[in-house]
Order: sequence, then C-alpha cells, then structure tokens
Amino acid sequence: MSAERNTRSLEQGIERDFSDKMSYGSYLELDRLLDAQHPVSSPEHHDEMLFIIQHQTSELWLKLVLHELTAVRLKLQGDDLRAAMKGIARIKHIQRSLTEQWSVLATLTPSEYAEFRGDLGSSSGFQSYQYRAVEFLLGNKNEAMLQVFAADPAAEALLSDLLDRSSVYDEFIALLARRGYAIPADLLGRDVRVAHEFHPALVAVYKEVYEDAAGHWDIYEACEELVDLEDNFQLWRFRHLKTVARTIGFKPGTGGSSGVGFLQRALELTFFPELFAVRTEIGR
Repeated sequence: MSAERNTRSLEQGIERDFSDKMSYGSYLELDRLLDAQHPVSSPEHHDEMLFIIQHQTSELWLKLVLHELTAVRLKLQGDDLRAAMKGIARIKHIQRSLTEQWSVLATLTPSEYAEFRGDLGSSSGFQSYQYRAVEFLLGNKNEAMLQVFAADPAAEALLSDLLDRSSVYDEFIALLARRGYAIPADLLGRDVRVAHEFHPALVAVYKEVYEDAAGHWDIYEACEELVDLEDNFQLWRFRHLKTVARTIGFKPGTGGSSGVGFLQRALELTFFPELFAVRTEIGR
C-alpha cells in the first residue's frame, strides 16, 4: 500500500486558522489543564504521572457529580421527579467511570509506589473536599470532617454550607410527604446537620410502594434509582479499599488514617438504609 493511499486528505471546509477563532484547545483551556501535572519525586519517578492523573481525573468527575447532585436536589424540591431521576441516571454512568479507573491505578505495584510515596508528605485522598461534598449531599453528614479543611477556606465554606442544607434523600422524603405518603413528622423536621439514621416507619412506606409497584410506578422507579446510586458508591469504596490493600498492604495512610481498616469501616456507612431494609419485608 502506498503512503498516499494510507493518508486522509483534509477536506476543504476544515478550519485551519484559529488566530481569531475559538479552538478545541482554547475552549477546554488545555494549556492550563495539561500543565497541572507536577511530580514531586526527585529524581522524578516514571509512575508518579499515573498517580497524579488518576486523582486529577477523579476530581474532575467528582466535580460533575456535584454539579448533577445539586441539580437533582433542586428538582426534587420542585417536585420534578422525572428530571431528578434523569440526573441520577447520568451520575450512575459517571460512577461507572470512577470505579473503572481503579483498575488503572492497580497497575501500580507496591515496589513502584514505594519509590515516590514518601515524597507525598501528608497529602491523601482522604482530603478530597469534593468527595466529602458528595457524601454530604447524599446524607452522610459529619461535622468533624470540616476540621480537615480548616486551612482551605473555600473548601471549608462549601462543606459548611452543605452541612446546613437538606440532602438529596431529605428532599426525596419530603417529596413523598407532599405526595401523601405517611412520612413521620420527626423525619421532616430532623436536624439536617447530622447524618440520616434508619427510621422503621419509612420502611413501611417503601413496603407499600414495592408491593404495588404499578400503582406507585414513578416512586418505585425512583427508589430503585437511589438503590443503584448507593450500590455504585459502595462498589467504588470497595475498589478503593482493594486497590489500597494491593498497593500498600496494611500500612497507615499518608494522611494519618489507619489505611485499609479505616476504608473498611466506610463500607458500613449507608445513605438510604430503609431502601435496603424494605427488601426483607416485601412479601411477608
């Protein structure tokens, strides 16, 4: 095959001069984005670039999750359940990408990571304020977490604001009440600054929905979307745990946590406990 036959010529209409036009690179600010990877190891270790890009990419996806969850919360407040569930559907796809990324980081062997881990100082993914913001928006509130961000006023302000606001789950429960479901008053007037805790009366509400799915279809569908969301979140947590165990074993985390043990306890946290508890009650 000749080189000419294996070359695609530029079509006449393709833009070539971007001296006064927006280009792909300028729209995405690629000069800034691609200049944000600065390894700190000395001499620079080859695999640190993977480590940096893995975490930067995760933060970009988390930014989009926050963007979507904020809109979902507002849609629920406005009783627009269908639009809220469209947002949840998008978040589920983002979660899939976030979870799959762990397989890339898992190619970093313990000996390779050990070459530059000491250069990371006390920096740790535990300090991701966007991850904490996602947890807060979904209902896992923890005021003590704000102490970690005292040196970052913008991050602390964001988390403090979300601490004072209702969560996505709070708003879903409020929507159920407006729809006429028997939501206990103490759930509607609860202190939103603390994590949602299991409420048995809510299980009874969900049992009514699940045992007559056709009669409560949009709520039934929304419940399953929320279950998917939590399942995906827990899968992300689990993959995180297994990747850390594979890479550093049971060493303490760089941020001062116990490492794998601390991550293991995160698997016990739940956003929507009643939606899982109801499964035991259906058909009884």
